[in-house]
Formats: sequence, structure tokens, C-alpha cells
Amino acid sequence: MPTPSIDALVARVVGLLDDRPRIVVGIAGAPGSGKSSLARKLTRRLETAGVPAVQVPMDGFHLADVTLDALGLRHRKGAIETFDAHGYVALLRRLLDVPQHAVHAPGFERRLEQPVAAAVTVPPTTRVVVTEGNYLLDAHDPWPEARALMAEVWYVELDENRRRSRLVERHVASGKNRAAAQAWVDDVDEPNAQRVRDRRERADLVIATD
Repeated sequence: MPTPSIDALVARVVGLLDDRPRIVVGIAGAPGSGKSSLARKLTRRLETAGVPAVQVPMDGFHLADVTLDALGLRHRKGAIETFDAHGYVALLRRLLDVPQHAVHAPGFERRLEQPVAAAVTVPPTTRVVVTEGNYLLDAHDPWPEARALMAEVWYVELDENRRRSRLVERHVASGKNRAAAQAWVDDVDEPNAQRVRDRRERADLVIATD
């Protein structure tokens, strides 16, 4: 199947809106596959098309390092159990149930590798919330609740060598030496990626990224 153009994706989202005041569109994929880049591009193009849109990352629900240390999970950061999944579901529900109020959502600072409270504002005029994250298609509770709140979830994939190389560079940029970055990709990111890939067929659309 040919990869849809960004214009085709925008048209698809507009078709999903129908007469609903607001929808959430999810973008899933393995770590480093290009989810955030596609979410930013889609959000910008929706805005250009006159459809108010805001990007709300699942990464804002990363547990902070201090919490991961308390739970003994710092070495697993990025695994499914290192996110506040119930908090994420509650935010999605709030975004859909009370669109008449501004909602302040957490963001994620990539340089610090930490969540940032109230970093994203979703104003009442927002028609589309674009959210991206690894586990949007996961079967483990409560992720199916999150999936049920989304109009569609798309899956993005990238050539595996490029994806892994991109992850190594991301970890180096955040302060790891290259050997430690490679080890983290092999030992932590890859098991997470396999879990995500196992749910690929549940997506409404598969998109190849570059």
C-alpha cells in the first residue's frame, strides 16, 4: 500500500470529525520511528487547513526519575510500566468530555528526559488532539481504554537500522556515552519496540516514515 501524503492524512482526519466537537487521533510506533515528527507535521497542516489542532504527547506521562528511583524502575525507563497510564486515560477523557474548558496537559523535555507539568495548553477551540506514543495499541490494562477514546490510531514504521541509529544518537544527545547509548538501545529500547510491533496489526492505518 502506498504511503499516504500529508494532505491525504489531513483529509482523513477531517472526515473523522463529522459533527463531533473534538476528536483524538493517535499515532503509535516503536521508539525512534518518527511518531513525534509526524504528529507535529499533521498538527501544523491541520491548522493551516483551518482545523484547530494541538499535539499532546503520551510522553508527558513518563514517571519522573525520582519516582522511577523509588520504584526501582530507573533502569527500565521507557517500558510500559514506567508511564502513568491511568493519568493519560483520564486526560483523554477530560479532553473529550469537557471541550468547553481549556485543558493543560504535561509535555516532555527531551534534553532533560523528564515530563513537564502543564506544558501544553488545549484551548476550547481545538477540534483535533493529535497524540503519539509507544503503547497506544497495547492490550494491557488500561491501554484499551485509551484506544477506545481515539477516533483512529495510526502506526508508523521506519527502516530498523535507521530507527536504531536514531535512538543511539538521541541517547548520546541526552548525555550517555556512545557505548552506554548502544547498550540502552539493545537492552531496554528493543524489548519495548518488539512489544509495540506485536500490536501493529491493530492499527487503523500503517504509515512508512523516513
